[in-house]
Amino acid sequence: MPEPVTLAPMLLSSAMSANPNFSNAEQVLRAAVAAGAFPGAAFGVLHPGGRSIGAVGQFMYDPASPTVHPDTIYDIASVTKVVATTAMAMRLFERGTLTLNQPLHEIVPEFLHGEPPTSDKRAITLRMLLAHSSGLPPWEPLYLTCKTREELLAACHSMPLQTPPLQSSVYSDIGFILLGEALERLAGESLHHFVSREILSNIGMPNTMYHPPAEMRSKFPPTEADTTFRKRIVQGEVQDENCFILSGVAGHAGLFSNAPDLLNFAECILGRERELFWPETVQFFTTREAEPYGTSRALGWDTPAAEHSSSGHFFSKNSAGHLGFAGTSLWIDLDRAIAVVLLTNRCWPTRENQAIRAVRPHFHDAVMQALIR
Repeated sequence: MPEPVTLAPMLLSSAMSANPNFSNAEQVLRAAVAAGAFPGAAFGVLHPGGRSIGAVGQFMYDPASPTVHPDTIYDIASVTKVVATTAMAMRLFERGTLTLNQPLHEIVPEFLHGEPPTSDKRAITLRMLLAHSSGLPPWEPLYLTCKTREELLAACHSMPLQTPPLQSSVYSDIGFILLGEALERLAGESLHHFVSREILSNIGMPNTMYHPPAEMRSKFPPTEADTTFRKRIVQGEVQDENCFILSGVAGHAGLFSNAPDLLNFAECILGRERELFWPETVQFFTTREAEPYGTSRALGWDTPAAEHSSSGHFFSKNSAGHLGFAGTSLWIDLDRAIAVVLLTNRCWPTRENQAIRAVRPHFHDAVMQALIR
Protein backbone atom coordinates (compact mmCIF):
# COMPACT_ATOMS: atom_id res chain seq x y z
CA MET A 1 0.00 0.00 0.00
CA PRO A 2 1.17 3.57 -0.60
CA GLU A 3 2.49 5.26 2.50
CA PRO A 4 0.10 7.74 4.13
CA VAL A 5 0.82 11.31 3.10
CA THR A 6 0.84 13.99 5.78
CA LEU A 7 -1.21 16.82 4.35
CA ALA A 8 -2.08 20.26 5.63
CA PRO A 9 -5.18 21.70 3.95
CA MET A 10 -4.37 25.27 5.05
CA LEU A 11 -1.25 25.23 2.87
CA LEU A 12 -3.34 25.05 -0.30
CA SER A 13 -4.64 28.27 -1.78
CA SER A 14 -7.84 28.68 -3.80
CA ALA A 15 -5.88 29.25 -7.04
CA MET A 16 -6.47 26.57 -9.65
CA SER A 17 -3.65 25.08 -11.69
CA ALA A 18 -4.05 25.85 -15.40
CA ASN A 19 -2.26 22.66 -16.46
CA PRO A 20 -2.76 20.07 -13.72
CA ASN A 21 -0.44 17.08 -13.68
CA PHE A 22 -2.05 13.99 -12.18
CA SER A 23 1.06 11.79 -12.26
CA ASN A 24 1.18 11.65 -8.45
CA ALA A 25 -2.46 10.58 -8.29
CA GLU A 26 -1.81 7.91 -10.90
CA GLN A 27 1.19 6.73 -8.91
CA VAL A 28 -1.04 6.28 -5.85
CA LEU A 29 -3.17 3.93 -7.94
CA ARG A 30 -0.17 2.08 -9.37
CA ALA A 31 1.18 1.53 -5.88
CA ALA A 32 -2.23 0.26 -4.80
CA VAL A 33 -2.29 -2.22 -7.67
CA ALA A 34 1.19 -3.44 -6.73
CA ALA A 35 0.07 -3.86 -3.12
CA GLY A 36 -3.03 -5.85 -4.10
CA ALA A 37 -5.70 -3.27 -3.23
CA PHE A 38 -7.30 -3.92 -6.64
CA PRO A 39 -6.02 -5.30 -9.96
CA GLY A 40 -6.77 -2.18 -11.96
CA ALA A 41 -8.53 1.17 -11.96
CA ALA A 42 -9.92 3.85 -14.25
CA PHE A 43 -10.27 7.44 -13.12
CA GLY A 44 -11.55 10.76 -14.34
CA VAL A 45 -11.15 14.35 -13.16
CA LEU A 46 -13.37 17.27 -14.14
CA HIS A 47 -11.97 20.71 -13.37
CA PRO A 48 -12.48 24.29 -14.61
CA GLY A 49 -9.77 23.81 -17.25
CA GLY A 50 -11.30 20.68 -18.77
CA ARG A 51 -11.21 16.98 -17.96
CA SER A 52 -8.58 14.27 -17.61
CA ILE A 53 -9.00 10.50 -17.65
CA GLY A 54 -6.58 7.66 -17.09
CA ALA A 55 -6.21 4.01 -16.14
CA VAL A 56 -3.80 1.59 -14.52
CA GLY A 57 -3.50 -2.17 -14.17
CA GLN A 58 -5.38 -5.16 -15.54
CA PHE A 59 -8.81 -6.77 -15.18
CA MET A 60 -7.29 -9.41 -12.86
CA TYR A 61 -3.98 -10.07 -11.08
CA ASP A 62 -2.60 -11.65 -14.20
CA PRO A 63 -0.41 -9.75 -16.67
CA ALA A 64 -2.12 -11.69 -19.45
CA SER A 65 -5.57 -10.43 -18.52
CA PRO A 66 -7.02 -7.43 -20.41
CA THR A 67 -5.60 -4.00 -19.69
CA VAL A 68 -7.85 -1.42 -18.07
CA HIS A 69 -8.48 1.59 -20.30
CA PRO A 70 -9.86 5.03 -19.34
CA ASP A 71 -13.26 4.08 -20.81
CA THR A 72 -13.46 0.59 -19.27
CA ILE A 73 -16.94 -0.09 -17.86
CA TYR A 74 -17.31 -1.17 -14.23
CA ASP A 75 -20.12 -2.27 -11.92
CA ILE A 76 -20.60 1.03 -10.05
CA ALA A 77 -22.61 -0.62 -7.23
CA SER A 78 -24.05 1.96 -4.82
CA VAL A 79 -22.97 4.92 -6.94
CA THR A 80 -26.24 3.87 -8.64
CA LYS A 81 -27.97 5.51 -5.67
CA VAL A 82 -27.01 8.99 -6.88
CA VAL A 83 -26.65 8.53 -10.64
CA ALA A 84 -30.02 6.80 -11.04
CA THR A 85 -32.27 6.72 -7.98
CA THR A 86 -31.52 10.13 -6.48
CA ALA A 87 -31.43 11.69 -9.95
CA MET A 88 -34.89 10.23 -10.61
CA ALA A 89 -36.11 11.60 -7.28
CA MET A 90 -34.74 15.05 -8.23
CA ARG A 91 -36.59 14.98 -11.55
CA LEU A 92 -39.88 13.94 -9.92
CA PHE A 93 -39.36 16.55 -7.19
CA GLU A 94 -39.01 19.31 -9.77
CA ARG A 95 -42.21 18.17 -11.48
CA GLY A 96 -44.14 18.15 -8.23
CA THR A 97 -44.73 14.40 -8.50
CA LEU A 98 -42.60 13.65 -5.44
CA THR A 99 -43.27 15.24 -2.07
CA LEU A 100 -40.38 14.61 0.31
CA ASN A 101 -42.48 14.47 3.47
CA GLN A 102 -45.01 12.05 2.03
CA PRO A 103 -45.15 8.84 4.09
CA LEU A 104 -43.88 5.78 2.28
CA HIS A 105 -46.99 3.77 3.18
CA GLU A 106 -49.19 6.15 1.16
CA ILE A 107 -47.32 5.06 -1.97
CA VAL A 108 -46.49 1.48 -0.97
CA PRO A 109 -49.42 0.36 1.27
CA GLU A 110 -47.86 -3.10 1.65
CA PHE A 111 -45.22 -1.49 3.88
CA LEU A 112 -47.79 -1.37 6.70
CA HIS A 113 -49.29 -4.81 6.15
CA GLY A 114 -49.82 -6.43 9.55
CA GLU A 115 -48.44 -3.41 11.45
CA PRO A 116 -50.28 -2.05 14.52
CA PRO A 117 -51.78 1.48 14.40
CA THR A 118 -48.91 2.72 16.59
CA SER A 119 -46.14 1.38 14.31
CA ASP A 120 -43.18 3.71 13.80
CA LYS A 121 -43.21 2.66 10.15
CA ARG A 122 -46.14 5.04 9.62
CA ALA A 123 -43.79 7.98 10.16
CA ILE A 124 -41.22 7.01 7.52
CA THR A 125 -41.13 9.50 4.65
CA LEU A 126 -39.39 9.59 1.30
CA ARG A 127 -37.04 12.19 2.75
CA MET A 128 -35.96 9.76 5.47
CA LEU A 129 -35.26 7.07 2.89
CA LEU A 130 -33.10 9.47 0.87
CA ALA A 131 -31.27 10.63 4.01
CA HIS A 132 -30.81 7.13 5.50
CA SER A 133 -32.64 8.18 8.68
CA SER A 134 -35.66 5.86 8.43
CA GLY A 135 -34.48 3.37 11.05
CA LEU A 136 -34.46 0.50 8.55
CA PRO A 137 -31.51 -1.91 8.83
CA PRO A 138 -28.51 -1.43 6.54
CA TRP A 139 -28.69 -4.76 4.74
CA GLU A 140 -30.09 -8.27 4.96
CA PRO A 141 -29.14 -11.35 2.90
CA LEU A 142 -32.65 -11.62 1.49
CA TYR A 143 -31.34 -13.42 -1.59
CA LEU A 144 -30.82 -16.53 0.53
CA THR A 145 -34.56 -17.04 0.99
CA CYS A 146 -36.15 -14.94 -1.77
CA LYS A 147 -36.11 -16.38 -5.26
CA THR A 148 -38.10 -13.72 -7.13
CA ARG A 149 -38.37 -9.94 -7.28
CA GLU A 150 -41.82 -10.10 -5.72
CA GLU A 151 -40.61 -12.18 -2.79
CA LEU A 152 -37.67 -9.88 -2.09
CA LEU A 153 -39.81 -6.73 -2.20
CA ALA A 154 -42.31 -8.38 0.14
CA ALA A 155 -39.46 -9.15 2.54
CA CYS A 156 -38.48 -5.47 2.47
CA HIS A 157 -42.09 -4.46 3.15
CA SER A 158 -42.17 -6.58 6.28
CA MET A 159 -38.69 -5.61 7.47
CA PRO A 160 -38.73 -4.52 11.15
CA LEU A 161 -37.08 -1.24 12.03
CA GLN A 162 -33.68 -1.23 13.68
CA THR A 163 -34.31 2.11 15.42
CA PRO A 164 -37.17 4.63 15.47
CA PRO A 165 -37.15 7.05 12.51
CA LEU A 166 -34.80 10.04 12.78
CA GLN A 167 -33.05 8.59 15.84
CA SER A 168 -29.85 7.85 13.94
CA SER A 169 -28.31 7.83 10.49
CA VAL A 170 -27.82 4.25 9.30
CA TYR A 171 -26.88 3.71 5.66
CA SER A 172 -29.58 1.39 4.35
CA ASP A 173 -29.76 -0.58 1.14
CA ILE A 174 -33.18 -1.77 2.31
CA GLY A 175 -34.36 1.83 2.45
CA PHE A 176 -33.17 2.51 -1.10
CA ILE A 177 -34.79 -0.65 -2.44
CA LEU A 178 -38.08 0.65 -1.03
CA LEU A 179 -37.36 4.14 -2.33
CA GLY A 180 -36.82 2.73 -5.81
CA GLU A 181 -40.15 0.92 -5.60
CA ALA A 182 -41.90 4.11 -4.46
CA LEU A 183 -40.36 6.13 -7.31
CA GLU A 184 -41.56 3.56 -9.83
CA ARG A 185 -45.09 3.84 -8.51
CA LEU A 186 -44.99 7.64 -8.54
CA ALA A 187 -43.66 7.72 -12.11
CA GLY A 188 -45.84 4.90 -13.36
CA GLU A 189 -42.91 3.11 -14.94
CA SER A 190 -39.79 1.14 -14.05
CA LEU A 191 -36.54 2.63 -12.81
CA HIS A 192 -34.88 1.14 -15.87
CA HIS A 193 -37.08 2.93 -18.39
CA PHE A 194 -37.31 6.24 -16.54
CA VAL A 195 -33.58 6.49 -15.81
CA SER A 196 -32.56 5.42 -19.31
CA ARG A 197 -34.81 8.02 -20.95
CA GLU A 198 -34.81 10.92 -18.50
CA ILE A 199 -31.25 10.75 -17.15
CA LEU A 200 -28.81 8.71 -19.22
CA SER A 201 -30.04 9.76 -22.68
CA ASN A 202 -30.52 13.39 -21.72
CA ILE A 203 -27.05 13.78 -20.24
CA GLY A 204 -25.19 11.73 -22.82
CA MET A 205 -24.16 8.56 -21.00
CA PRO A 206 -24.13 5.92 -23.77
CA ASN A 207 -21.96 3.47 -21.83
CA THR A 208 -24.11 3.46 -18.69
CA MET A 209 -26.64 0.67 -18.40
CA TYR A 210 -28.50 -1.87 -16.30
CA HIS A 211 -27.96 -5.62 -16.96
CA PRO A 212 -25.48 -5.49 -19.86
CA PRO A 213 -26.12 -7.96 -22.68
CA ALA A 214 -24.27 -11.25 -22.48
CA GLU A 215 -22.09 -10.49 -25.49
CA MET A 216 -20.59 -7.46 -23.72
CA ARG A 217 -19.75 -9.05 -20.38
CA SER A 218 -16.22 -10.17 -21.20
CA LYS A 219 -15.33 -6.50 -21.79
CA PHE A 220 -15.96 -5.63 -18.13
CA PRO A 221 -13.54 -6.40 -15.29
CA PRO A 222 -14.84 -9.31 -13.18
CA THR A 223 -16.13 -8.21 -9.80
CA GLU A 224 -15.77 -11.33 -7.70
CA ALA A 225 -15.16 -15.06 -7.72
CA ASP A 226 -18.44 -16.00 -6.01
CA THR A 227 -18.00 -19.32 -4.20
CA THR A 228 -21.20 -19.27 -2.11
CA PHE A 229 -24.25 -17.95 -3.99
CA ARG A 230 -23.87 -18.03 -7.77
CA LYS A 231 -20.76 -20.19 -7.58
CA ARG A 232 -19.13 -18.63 -10.62
CA ILE A 233 -17.07 -15.62 -11.60
CA VAL A 234 -19.29 -12.54 -11.56
CA GLN A 235 -18.47 -10.56 -14.68
CA GLY A 236 -20.77 -8.14 -16.48
CA GLU A 237 -23.65 -8.93 -14.14
CA VAL A 238 -24.47 -7.06 -10.96
CA GLN A 239 -22.43 -8.19 -7.96
CA ASP A 240 -24.99 -7.25 -5.32
CA GLU A 241 -26.97 -10.41 -4.61
CA ASN A 242 -30.22 -8.71 -3.59
CA CYS A 243 -30.12 -6.62 -6.77
CA PHE A 244 -29.46 -9.81 -8.74
CA ILE A 245 -32.72 -11.27 -7.41
CA LEU A 246 -34.41 -7.98 -8.32
CA SER A 247 -33.48 -8.70 -11.98
CA GLY A 248 -30.46 -6.38 -11.89
CA VAL A 249 -32.46 -3.17 -11.47
CA ALA A 250 -33.01 -1.69 -8.03
CA GLY A 251 -32.87 1.54 -6.10
CA HIS A 252 -29.63 0.65 -4.36
CA ALA A 253 -27.49 -0.87 -7.14
CA GLY A 254 -27.47 -2.21 -10.68
CA LEU A 255 -25.77 0.33 -12.95
CA PHE A 256 -22.60 -0.21 -14.97
CA SER A 257 -20.71 2.84 -16.18
CA ASN A 258 -17.32 4.30 -17.06
CA ALA A 259 -15.33 7.39 -16.13
CA PRO A 260 -16.25 9.55 -19.16
CA ASP A 261 -19.99 8.96 -18.63
CA LEU A 262 -19.77 9.71 -14.91
CA LEU A 263 -17.92 12.94 -15.66
CA ASN A 264 -20.83 13.84 -17.95
CA PHE A 265 -23.15 13.26 -15.01
CA ALA A 266 -20.94 15.42 -12.80
CA GLU A 267 -21.10 18.20 -15.41
CA CYS A 268 -24.87 18.00 -15.15
CA ILE A 269 -24.77 18.34 -11.37
CA LEU A 270 -22.40 21.29 -11.69
CA GLY A 271 -24.53 22.89 -14.40
CA ARG A 272 -21.64 22.87 -16.85
CA GLU A 273 -22.70 22.36 -20.49
CA ARG A 274 -25.16 19.60 -19.56
CA GLU A 275 -28.08 21.05 -17.61
CA LEU A 276 -30.79 18.71 -16.37
CA PHE A 277 -31.64 19.99 -12.88
CA TRP A 278 -32.37 23.44 -11.55
CA PRO A 279 -29.39 24.76 -9.56
CA GLU A 280 -31.69 25.15 -6.56
CA THR A 281 -32.58 21.46 -6.74
CA VAL A 282 -28.93 20.42 -6.81
CA GLN A 283 -28.12 22.61 -3.82
CA PHE A 284 -31.15 21.36 -1.92
CA PHE A 285 -30.40 17.67 -2.45
CA THR A 286 -26.66 18.01 -1.76
CA THR A 287 -27.02 20.02 1.46
CA ARG A 288 -26.35 18.03 4.62
CA GLU A 289 -29.47 17.17 6.63
CA ALA A 290 -30.00 18.86 10.01
CA GLU A 291 -31.17 15.64 11.66
CA PRO A 292 -30.30 13.21 13.00
CA TYR A 293 -27.63 15.23 14.75
CA GLY A 294 -24.16 14.59 13.37
CA THR A 295 -25.22 12.93 10.13
CA SER A 296 -23.07 13.44 7.05
CA ARG A 297 -25.96 12.53 4.75
CA ALA A 298 -27.75 14.85 2.36
CA LEU A 299 -30.71 13.70 0.23
CA GLY A 300 -29.35 10.65 -1.55
CA TRP A 301 -25.84 12.09 -1.45
CA ASP A 302 -23.14 11.92 1.19
CA THR A 303 -20.97 14.87 2.24
CA PRO A 304 -17.36 14.88 3.47
CA ALA A 305 -17.10 13.63 7.03
CA ALA A 306 -15.20 15.79 9.52
CA GLU A 307 -12.56 13.08 9.89
CA HIS A 308 -11.44 10.12 7.78
CA SER A 309 -13.51 11.02 4.73
CA SER A 310 -12.95 8.94 1.62
CA SER A 311 -12.77 12.27 -0.24
CA GLY A 312 -9.56 13.15 1.58
CA HIS A 313 -8.68 16.47 3.15
CA PHE A 314 -9.23 19.05 0.43
CA PHE A 315 -12.78 18.88 -0.84
CA SER A 316 -14.78 21.89 0.35
CA LYS A 317 -17.66 21.57 2.81
CA ASN A 318 -19.97 22.20 -0.13
CA SER A 319 -19.19 18.85 -1.70
CA ALA A 320 -21.24 15.74 -2.34
CA GLY A 321 -20.41 12.22 -3.35
CA HIS A 322 -21.04 8.51 -2.97
CA LEU A 323 -19.13 5.25 -2.72
CA GLY A 324 -19.81 1.88 -4.27
CA PHE A 325 -19.14 -1.46 -2.56
CA ALA A 326 -17.37 -2.88 -5.61
CA GLY A 327 -14.65 -0.21 -5.31
CA THR A 328 -16.13 2.82 -7.05
CA SER A 329 -16.73 6.44 -6.08
CA LEU A 330 -17.82 9.85 -7.31
CA TRP A 331 -17.02 13.08 -5.43
CA ILE A 332 -18.04 16.55 -6.59
CA ASP A 333 -16.80 19.83 -5.11
CA LEU A 334 -19.64 22.22 -5.89
CA ASP A 335 -17.67 25.33 -4.87
CA ARG A 336 -14.65 24.63 -7.08
CA ALA A 337 -16.48 22.83 -9.92
CA ILE A 338 -14.25 19.76 -9.50
CA ALA A 339 -15.39 16.14 -9.83
CA VAL A 340 -13.36 12.98 -9.32
CA VAL A 341 -14.37 9.49 -10.45
CA LEU A 342 -12.56 6.35 -9.30
CA LEU A 343 -13.56 2.94 -10.64
CA THR A 344 -12.00 -0.32 -9.44
CA ASN A 345 -12.94 -3.95 -8.88
CA ARG A 346 -11.47 -4.10 -5.38
CA CYS A 347 -13.56 -7.22 -4.61
CA TRP A 348 -11.54 -9.32 -7.02
CA PRO A 349 -11.15 -12.09 -6.21
CA THR A 350 -12.94 -11.72 -2.84
CA ARG A 351 -14.76 -8.92 -1.02
CA GLU A 352 -12.68 -9.39 2.14
CA ASN A 353 -10.05 -7.04 0.68
CA GLN A 354 -10.61 -3.63 2.35
CA ALA A 355 -7.36 -1.95 1.28
CA ILE A 356 -9.22 0.58 -0.87
CA ARG A 357 -10.26 2.41 2.30
CA ALA A 358 -6.72 3.73 2.63
CA VAL A 359 -6.27 4.34 -1.08
CA ARG A 360 -9.32 6.52 -1.69
CA PRO A 361 -8.34 9.52 0.49
CA HIS A 362 -4.70 9.41 -0.70
CA PHE A 363 -5.83 9.39 -4.31
CA HIS A 364 -8.26 12.28 -3.82
CA ASP A 365 -5.64 14.29 -1.95
CA ALA A 366 -3.14 13.80 -4.78
CA VAL A 367 -5.74 14.92 -7.34
CA MET A 368 -6.62 18.03 -5.35
CA GLN A 369 -2.96 18.90 -4.74
CA ALA A 370 -2.45 18.86 -8.51
CA LEU A 371 -5.37 21.22 -8.98
CA ILE A 372 -5.20 23.69 -6.11
CA ARG A 373 -2.06 25.77 -5.70
